[in-house]
Amino acid sequence: MASMCPSPARAAAYDMHNTSTAAPDPGKRVRSVCLRLLLPLLCALVMPQLSAQPAAAAGSVQAAEAAEAAAPAAVQALSTKQQRLVPIAAFCAMGAEDKLKTALHAGLNAGLTISEVREVLVQMYAYAGFPRSLTGLNVLLSVLDERKARGITDVAGADATPLPASADIRALGTANQTAIIGRPASGRIYEFAPVIDTFLKEHLFGDIFCRDVLTFQERELATVSALAALPAPAQLRSHLRCCLVVGISASQLHDVVQVLATSVGEKEADLARTSLDAVLKAWQAQDGTQDKQAGRS
Repeated sequence: MASMCPSPARAAAYDMHNTSTAAPDPGKRVRSVCLRLLLPLLCALVMPQLSAQPAAAAGSVQAAEAAEAAAPAAVQALSTKQQRLVPIAAFCAMGAEDKLKTALHAGLNAGLTISEVREVLVQMYAYAGFPRSLTGLNVLLSVLDERKARGITDVAGADATPLPASADIRALGTANQTAIIGRPASGRIYEFAPVIDTFLKEHLFGDIFCRDVLTFQERELATVSALAALPAPAQLRSHLRCCLVVGISASQLHDVVQVLATSVGEKEADLARTSLDAVLKAWQAQDGTQDKQAGRS
């Protein structure tokens, strides 16, 4: 970038040009000499300030980027695709076929793949039973037939990545369960009915949750939607906490409540709202306790 201030040599040349083409003028000569002496001084004063402006602007941009990176996940809303999972799971769990059909159309229109929608309906058998899951899958087939007849081509999506033949499904399921709950699962219920612990670790968190068609967040969003619809209050609270553990924010969970209210029903939304309030209160209290313990250590 060219300098906006003339160099002393350029000022001198300017002075010589003005004095060589006209009769000597003492006053003009004095002004020219003053200009030659003052211009370098003015440049020294002004240029650092002008140069600092781009640096300051760059600093502001970097500060804004840093603030954005440090912003909590709570400011993020559910994506449109995530929102569409809520009524699909809820209506499948309820066995509301006509409403499920509408929700499936909306989900596919929003960009959910056939594979993703099918996976939600398959997962529902673990929470609502085989009858509701199979009914949901049949509704999906009819929706796909209808859309194909109308000339709509939906994205098939990827199937689950096969696990290696040597995979230890018990170990994988235990790891998934621990990651989603936030701690190893334990309690009297597993001592009373050890087989349910086996089913949970090897089948639900192993066979189902190892399928990478959906993320843990998407699976938990579908789960809490189904549990609010059943209803299953105790399990709903447990899985709302799991949502927080896998990185879904409180703001996003409030979005789930709103979607339930507008797309499913006020009764289901009320249960989700009161359950979420209780879970968030306990979650915040736990964080406060951990902060105090950290302060004493």
